[in-house]
Formats: sequence, C-alpha cells, structure tokens
Amino acid sequence: MIKIANVNVILPTLNEEKGVGKTIDSINADYFKKNKWNLEIIIVDGDSKDKTREIAKKKGAKIIVEKRKGYGRAYKTGMSKATGDIIVTGDADATYPFDRIHIYIKQLLDENLDFITTDRFSELKHGSMSIKHYFGNLILALTLRILYLINIRDSQSGMWIFKKDALKKIQSLEDFDDGMPFSEEIKIEMFSNKNVNTKEIPSALYAREGDVKLESFTDGWKNLKYLFKKRVR
Repeated sequence: MIKIANVNVILPTLNEEKGVGKTIDSINADYFKKNKWNLEIIIVDGDSKDKTREIAKKKGAKIIVEKRKGYGRAYKTGMSKATGDIIVTGDADATYPFDRIHIYIKQLLDENLDFITTDRFSELKHGSMSIKHYFGNLILALTLRILYLINIRDSQSGMWIFKKDALKKIQSLEDFDDGMPFSEEIKIEMFSNKNVNTKEIPSALYAREGDVKLESFTDGWKNLKYLFKKRVR
C-alpha cells in the first residue's frame, strides 16, 4: 500500500449547525492517528448566519469563508487550498458515511486508484431521499451513461475520495461549473481520462440533519441541461 502523510476533508457549508458537528465527530480520528495520517478538515462556508463556523472551529476545523455562491465554487476554493495527498469530500449535514472514509482511503491506496466516487443507492437509509429526488437521480445517471459512455450508477453523489495529484490530469478547477453540476462534471472529467484510475464503490446515505437546501426540480433541471451543454462543447 502506498503511504500517505496528509488527508484533507473538504466540507462546503451554509447554515449547517445541526449537522456539521455530527459529521466531523463521525470521522474515525483514532484510525488516522494509529496509521499516522495527518487529518485536516476544511470548512468552506458560504457566510452562514447560524453557529456553523463556531461549531466547526471548536472541532478543530480550518474555516474558509467563500461568499461567492455555488456548490461548485465552494469545492473549487477548498480544493485549491488543500495541501493533503488525499482529498475526501461530502456534505456537512450528516448524510454521508464519514465514519467509513478511512476504509475508502485504504481501498484507494490498496488498489492504486486515483479517484473514487460513492454509490449512495447501495444503502439508502429511511428518510434519506425523497421519491422525487430518487427518480431524478436515476434520470441524470442514465443520461450521463448514454452521453458519455461512463458506467456510473450514482452521478450526483457528493462523496469522493481521490489523490490530489489527479486534479493535475484533468481540466483546470476554474473551468468547472460553480453550481450543482460540479458533482457530475468532476466524475465525467475523471472517468473519461485514460490516465486516471477510477472506481465507483458501494456506500450509504443517511437522513439529513437540518433543513433541506436542495431544490430538486430546479437543480435537477440545471444538471440535466449541463450534461448536454458539456457534451456539445
């Protein structure tokens, strides 16, 4: 297994005081210490008006305030500031299994992969995804597979585990979309590149802590249009 020194967990936040602490606490810090993996949690906050930053700071996270709007913008800022060998992403609402990321990192290294994306549909917990959201995700994933010939089951998953060096093999971060399409775009870029070793692995999705910010129809329509726009371009 390839040895690593530093891991960055990047969490975009906007008023996530109910979930950010639980998300950070779920990480198996003891495993990181035991394996001498330095862990840095980076919060890219969209100028929250609640206690998100305060809670995260108390948990030892590094805080970056990014007032420019957008899911993709947050990740572009966070990834450009990351200094680790490995980057792990996900939402700060306790929906993703951060208690498993040490297992995912080990798989990345053991199998000499560059980029892993996770399949939430493998283990959907009660209340984790609405019927409308579920079918919207299926349509988006099917469209991506048809347009790009990439065999991904969950095109919208926000948990990725990858070597930072993989970013050097794809388009510049600043060329990525600033909004929700960032999630599908990074998968397209990674899986379409023959120099990047990729894999989709089974994962899980839990019920959200706090208010839902995703606008299913609006965001889903934007993502669908973006798939065609990028394909033509």
